[in-house]
Amino acid sequence: MTFAAMLPILALLSSLLAAMIIFALPETSHRARTIINLLAALLKLLFVVIMTWGVFRGMTFSVGFTMLPGATFLLRADALAMLFAGLSALLWLFTTVYAVGYLEDSPNRSRFFGFFSLCVASTMGIALAGNLFTFFLFYEMLTLSTYPLVVHRGTAKSLRAGSNYLCYTLGGGAVLLLGIAWLHGLMGELPFRETGHFQDSDPATHLSLTIIFVLLIAGLGVKAALFPLHGWLPRAMVAPAPVSALLHAVAVVKAGAFGIVRVVYDIYGIEFSAVLGLLQPLAWLAAFTILYGSLRALYQSDLKRRLAFSTVSQVSYIILGTTLFGPLGTVGGLVHLLHQGIMKITLFFCAGNYAETLGVHRIDELDGAGARMPATSVAFTLAALGMIGLPPLAGFITKWTLGLGALAANMEWAIVVLLLSSLLNAGYFLPIVYRLWFRPQRMAWPRERRWGRLETHPWLLWPPLITVTLTVLVGLLAAAPGSPLSWARLVAVRMYLP
Repeated sequence: MTFAAMLPILALLSSLLAAMIIFALPETSHRARTIINLLAALLKLLFVVIMTWGVFRGMTFSVGFTMLPGATFLLRADALAMLFAGLSALLWLFTTVYAVGYLEDSPNRSRFFGFFSLCVASTMGIALAGNLFTFFLFYEMLTLSTYPLVVHRGTAKSLRAGSNYLCYTLGGGAVLLLGIAWLHGLMGELPFRETGHFQDSDPATHLSLTIIFVLLIAGLGVKAALFPLHGWLPRAMVAPAPVSALLHAVAVVKAGAFGIVRVVYDIYGIEFSAVLGLLQPLAWLAAFTILYGSLRALYQSDLKRRLAFSTVSQVSYIILGTTLFGPLGTVGGLVHLLHQGIMKITLFFCAGNYAETLGVHRIDELDGAGARMPATSVAFTLAALGMIGLPPLAGFITKWTLGLGALAANMEWAIVVLLLSSLLNAGYFLPIVYRLWFRPQRMAWPRERRWGRLETHPWLLWPPLITVTLTVLVGLLAAAPGSPLSWARLVAVRMYLP
């Protein structure tokens, strides 16, 4: 086996082996656990960077073997895979640093970090899966590895949220499996392929392909939090802040959205999906979810629940971009996969800082927090402004590109949705920013902790400052080579040009 073929396996093993070692460590081995976590995260990032550079130069990284008759376990690094793998590897490093500081005095840290690493291994497997069969294996592994993280606190509330999470995601997985099995029986094994497989398919199969498409999207739509399958996401906010960051920015919701992108582009093909009339209903559903999530966010008083409904809305930007028939819409959707990740992880890091440092969970308790925690509040403010879509931040690049894509596709109504969504984003983010900076502190903080001259623990402070810096840089340098926008353009070119 060549080194190029081994790289996808090494990217998987970096977190898989780390999980096995961490499970075996005694609870008191804090230093060893931290070193293994960080070493694994850095190694994974190195492997992903090497593969990304190779894919850019036209190299192929692929490895597979037959697991069952007609079912191949296949890992393959293509341009789309590296978009998701890069997001996962980069944000895992920051989330690991944050989680080490966040859980410093908590029990069951070996269990937490063991499943944390398994979760990231699952996400990497989803990114590098070369066909639907492999994708499904890691998709379900992600469900099972994130459940212990959701219920980590062991409270009655967290156990109820975990049960709810399992009901939704296992139900979605069953529907997805039905769609995959039906498709396999109809068309055989289908590796992911840019431009898809069905352009020359027999018209007699089109009805079956349409029903299968609905099953696949319904199964994936649970994790992508499409309306009305989103109910698990706000309830899962009972999980610790690093888990919320992982669920919303890196792993679960992104796995669902990424799966929908794979089905539309690499299984059905964007042109064939349009011929079958599948894109328009999906676009309407995504648009409705965008507005619904924002409206629900307006009425949430708990900070993390407001961010959760914001995720319901924002992830559907990716799906809306996918359905805009044309390269510009594709670029807008794909680039939001990364942009939403770095903005949303910043917001959850900040929410965790307010909770861990001040004991604040409700929005009306944030009055004057900007003066007490200025660095965290600057990070929160910039990430929130990015979500609204203010230039030159990451969210502006997304909305601008999606708007151009909507115009090019003659779907002007999508621009109205983007504008309404931005107004709603402002409606639920700006009051928080106002409370942080312009309202005086009303009462003593519910549970304040001090870390010398710093506003909070340094391991909690640096990750949001780095991710919010990225939020600014990917907006300012959007046109630069190597930016998320330029990589999304590369993916779109390969999808539309056989």
